[in-house]
Amino acid sequence: QLQLVESGGGLVQPGGSLRLSCAASGFTLDGYAIGWFRQAPGKEREGVSCISRSGGNTNYADSVEGRFTISRDNAKTTVYLQMNSLKPEDTAVYYCAATVPSVQALCAVHWRYDSWGQGTQVTVSS
Repeated sequence: QLQLVESGGGLVQPGGSLRLSCAASGFTLDGYAIGWFRQAPGKEREGVSCISRSGGNTNYADSVEGRFTISRDNAKTTVYLQMNSLKPEDTAVYYCAATVPSVQALCAVHWRYDSWGQGTQVTVSS
């Protein structure tokens, strides 16, 4: 079974940046669409962004549009979430997840994602 590992979380001041990474243990990710999700204490999980298998299609939640950028490397081994202009409301545990896409060229955070990482904490605070 595909196992995902997130890294790159931490404590950052408002306005700062972090880059999260999502890697697969023992597998490449090129057969999967990848999504990033987050869950803050007392709140429901939120779909943040996703990227298609080829990387040609990406989508973002309105709350992060223009500040976050999702990408994947050429070898399809890692997916990144570059987070800029961070706000306190971005504080959450961030998860990456993988799915075999029903539409190869697209992605959507509302799809069913079958493999999840353990999460990485992002805290935005002064």
